[in-house]
Amino acid sequence: PEDAKEKHDYINIVFQNGVPIAIDEKKMSAVDIVAELNKKAGEHGVGRVDMVEDRLVGIKSREIYEQPAAEVLLCAHKALEDLVLEKDVHQFKKKIDIEYTQLVYDGKWYSPLKESLDAFINKTQACVSGTVRVKLYKGNAIVVGRYSPYSLYDEALATYESGSSFDEKAAQGFIEVFGLGLKTWSKKKNKHVCNKHGDGCNCPMKEGK
Repeated sequence: PEDAKEKHDYINIVFQNGVPIAIDEKKMSAVDIVAELNKKAGEHGVGRVDMVEDRLVGIKSREIYEQPAAEVLLCAHKALEDLVLEKDVHQFKKKIDIEYTQLVYDGKWYSPLKESLDAFINKTQACVSGTVRVKLYKGNAIVVGRYSPYSLYDEALATYESGSSFDEKAAQGFIEVFGLGLKTWSKKKNKHVCNKHGDGCNCPMKEGK
C-alpha cells in the first residue's frame, strides 16, 4: 500500500435492495462493478489480505488474497446497513452473516439451511438502498458519507445539544428499571462476607447447608 498512488480518490456506490447497481451514477452490471472496483481500489493497494484460516477438515492454512472490489463493497454495504436496519434485525444479521459465510466456504451453497438464511437476508435487504461515498487511499477504503431514503438516523434524537427532541428526563426512569436485576444481584452478593465461604456467600442458601 505504501507504494500506491499518492493522491486519494473518492467513489460513490449506489445500492438497491442490498445490491450494488452503479458507481458514480453510472449504472453497471454486477460483473462490471467488480471489474471497475478491482481496478480503482487496486491502484490504492486496497484489499490485500494475509491471514491464517481454518480449512473444512480442521487444518490451518496461510492464505494471501487480492480482493479490492470485495473489500470496498463489503465496507460500503455495511455502512448502509448500519444506517437503515432496525437494532434487533441489525444485531441478529451480524450473527447470520458468520453462519452464512461458513456455509458458503464449506461448499453448502444448496443446503436447506443456506436457502432458509437466504429468505431472512432477502427480507432485511428490502430497505438497504442508497448511496455510500468511499475514500480510497494507501490500502484503506474509508466511508466518508452515506445516504438512504430509509435512514433511521434522526439527528434531533441522536444529539445531546440544546434543542434536541429527546426527553432526557425519561432516561431516569428507564435506567432505574433497566438496572433492577443487577441492583438486586449486587445487594445479594455484598450482603456480608462469610469467613468460611468467602465474599458474597449467603450461608442459609449455600449448597449443602
